[in-house]
Amino acid sequence: QLQLVESGGGLVQPGGSLRLSCAASGFTLDYYAIGWFRRAPGKEREAVSCISSGAGSTNYADSVKGRFTISRDKNTVYLQMNSLKPEDTAVYYCAAILTVVQDMCAMLGEMYNYWGQGTQVTVSS
Repeated sequence: QLQLVESGGGLVQPGGSLRLSCAASGFTLDYYAIGWFRRAPGKEREAVSCISSGAGSTNYADSVKGRFTISRDKNTVYLQMNSLKPEDTAVYYCAAILTVVQDMCAMLGEMYNYWGQGTQVTVSS
């Protein structure tokens, strides 16, 4: 069974940092592009970042550019979040799509096949 499991969420003060992890079980992420998405209460799902299967391409939402960094190592994808703001509060999800194009990733949730259960990030003083 293919599963993605997010971890690393929590409560942090504004200006603080968190690192989210997305671990795969039941399959290898080698040929999967990975996206991070978030949903804040009362809002639509928002694409945060994505990384290509070859790790040669990354994309970021304008709202997180310069603060968040996506990376991957073996079977885990990370989202380093710095200078967190209250508006970053949301449930964060990782998602995977099998792709033959190694240097592209999509910021559209509809393109992803596998989703994790989400991890809560709360930024508050």
